[in-house]
Amino acid sequence: MTPEVKEYAYFIRKGSSTVRAKGNDEAELLSLAATVPFDDRINQQARISDLSRNLIEEFLREIDSKLLTKIDELSLEDLARQMQIVDGPKEFTFPRNVGLLFFHPEPHRFFPGTQIDVVAFPRGTGGNRFTEKIFQGPLPRIIRESLDYISRNFLVEIVTKHPDRAEATRVWNYSFAAIEEALVNAIYHRSYEQREPVEVRITPTEITILSFPGPDRSINMERLREGKSK
Repeated sequence: MTPEVKEYAYFIRKGSSTVRAKGNDEAELLSLAATVPFDDRINQQARISDLSRNLIEEFLREIDSKLLTKIDELSLEDLARQMQIVDGPKEFTFPRNVGLLFFHPEPHRFFPGTQIDVVAFPRGTGGNRFTEKIFQGPLPRIIRESLDYISRNFLVEIVTKHPDRAEATRVWNYSFAAIEEALVNAIYHRSYEQREPVEVRITPTEITILSFPGPDRSINMERLREGKSK
């Protein structure tokens, strides 16, 4: 290469290294750069009236938003614009996908597969018995309801008493905080363009959370198993 001839290239991070993007990596990088993120896309199949003002107010109260102080003065459109859940000029304003996922009573009408399936196999996945509970609705609601269902039906505290001291040892079979973190990540980082539900599989020995399309291809599974980010 000479000073008169310049070659431009794209570079990405893979693990702890910066490498030139080639082949599928380069194609995926260009595709992502040219695409509006799914959450931010407007949905022309919906209308502003599809957003529930009650669900919006419930959410704002939960996060203690300053918008609550002037919510009675705002129309639904003005409120949605301040929250950036609608987009477009005044005469062609449509909800963004994120607004429908959070503030429509039945987002699965727009995005099939938007649900959480909790499936329990009391005799393991090879057994002939299972129970299934399906949660559909706005994302914050189905996360709360499914976590409450799992906590009530599958989390058990085991108490062990000791002869040499008054304090008993208390241990839970699963950490609720860990399940909550995993399920929230599965819901917020899944692909809503794929018509597959998030599935929580529960057996006597493990809990597995399935979310499509799965981990990002850049994640190194060996490093992940070692508990290292790079």
